[in-house]
Amino acid sequence: MKKYLALSLALVLCLGLLAGCGTKAETPSASPETSAAGETNAYDAAVGKTYTIGTDTTFAPFEFEDDKGTHTGIDIQLLDSIAEEMGFKVEWKVLGFTAAVTAMEAGQVDAVMAGMSIKPERLLKYDFSDSYYDSATGVAVAADSAITALDGLKGATVVAKTGTTGAQYAESLASDYELNIIYVEDSSTMYTYVQSGQAVACFEDYPIIQYEIARGNVKCKVINQSEDSAPYGFAVMKDTHAELIAAFNEGLKRLKDSGEYEEILNTYFASK
Repeated sequence: MKKYLALSLALVLCLGLLAGCGTKAETPSASPETSAAGETNAYDAAVGKTYTIGTDTTFAPFEFEDDKGTHTGIDIQLLDSIAEEMGFKVEWKVLGFTAAVTAMEAGQVDAVMAGMSIKPERLLKYDFSDSYYDSATGVAVAADSAITALDGLKGATVVAKTGTTGAQYAESLASDYELNIIYVEDSSTMYTYVQSGQAVACFEDYPIIQYEIARGNVKCKVINQSEDSAPYGFAVMKDTHAELIAAFNEGLKRLKDSGEYEEILNTYFASK
């Protein structure tokens, strides 16, 4: 009887060891399944969140107030559509370009969507999305001005918006053309300076000034365009909100694939 019990116990122990061996053998194949099940996209973390976005006041057609008092434009429509597509929400703060960037740096807004050019010096401080638009800089004078080229600006007072690509382009020409640059905070003030004679020319992103001229809002004419174009991007502070940048990029891709991106642009740039 004792021998029988000993034999039975040995058999149970052996079966237990075999079962244990079997479990260890299955572990490597189970690991990839667990990994695959746990995979997520970076933009998934944005779903359900609400982000505060700083934007400009007057930068038509990218952001402006329409005749109904609604703040709208390409940037507004584009980000609203991306947010809807990707499952996050947006709260807009209309601050002006410089104030919007300052608010982002102070942590008062999560991001800036305001026709913000992606430039090397900005990449040191901010993380940008993929570019959603490329723009050259236009130089415009009053419609009745006799000036037709940059040479006519020699020694003149010109105006540009603080912290913009337009201002940077004006500064790059200042030495050669002996320019005196006035800095203002918004586009409407800049155009007023030119139309009132306080400045001979203004420096503005080309599609912006062309949009205003075409609609009769600004009595100016473009005499020059910069050779280089500047890509616009959606910006957050460096190493913050990676999920929001990922969501923007994925949403932009989807809108381009569906044709909605082109529809938004055509609302403002298509021939009337």
